[in-house]
Amino acid sequence: MSTKKNRNKKKTNKRKNMNMNFDNFTNVTSSQERDLEMSRAFPSLMRKVYVWMAMALAITGVVAYGAGNSPALIQLLYMGRGPLLVAGLVEIGIVWYLSSRIQKLSLVAATVWFIAFAAINGFTLGWIFAAFSSAAITKTFFVTAGTFGAMALIGSTTKKDLTKMGGILFMALIGLIIAGLVNIFLKSTMFDLIVSGIGVLVFTGLTAWDAQKIKQNLLMAPDAGEGAQKVALLGSLSLYLDFINLFLYLLRFLGNNRN
Repeated sequence: MSTKKNRNKKKTNKRKNMNMNFDNFTNVTSSQERDLEMSRAFPSLMRKVYVWMAMALAITGVVAYGAGNSPALIQLLYMGRGPLLVAGLVEIGIVWYLSSRIQKLSLVAATVWFIAFAAINGFTLGWIFAAFSSAAITKTFFVTAGTFGAMALIGSTTKKDLTKMGGILFMALIGLIIAGLVNIFLKSTMFDLIVSGIGVLVFTGLTAWDAQKIKQNLLMAPDAGEGAQKVALLGSLSLYLDFINLFLYLLRFLGNNRN
């Protein structure tokens, strides 16, 4: 009787082990299939990152040019800090909303919010066409594009983990914000030049860091569907912000301010 029970117990354990092995095999196979799917979809998703970013930059450029060449809008921008402050707060709100709620938004809705952000940012940047010459803006744009492209390529291809560098850069970014607020009261040209130079270095580094982070996030996406495309859209927003800030700091550092 005892021998029979032991045999039945061994058979049961054997079946359990077989089921566990089958489950493990299924999980490994599913993981391999997901990895294969993402490796195939990765180039297309990365293209979308830069296409969305280029689209947002184009919208910002067109709106900024229109605002900067409209006497009525320029007057509105220089009437006081009210309109710019409101627009800036709206921009911060959109970035926060997209970052925290994108998984609950449809891809179309998230894209619309991104476009709205780019347009509002164009309005707030209209002043550069009144403050700087077209030659200075054009020169700075190409310098920014070259620097950005090189750092994005490095971030996407390097095998070195840039995580620690990201923490240092974010601390430096907080310092930049504080320094900018202080200089509102100091109004020191030399201090502004120093801050601008540091800002160029910070956003040059952040471009590489964000490019690597986007690559990692896309490769870790559960599938190549809408979820991965939302990850790509958020990546576009990050790189867009890097490009805009790098451009602005370079413009202040290199451009000839005519006002």
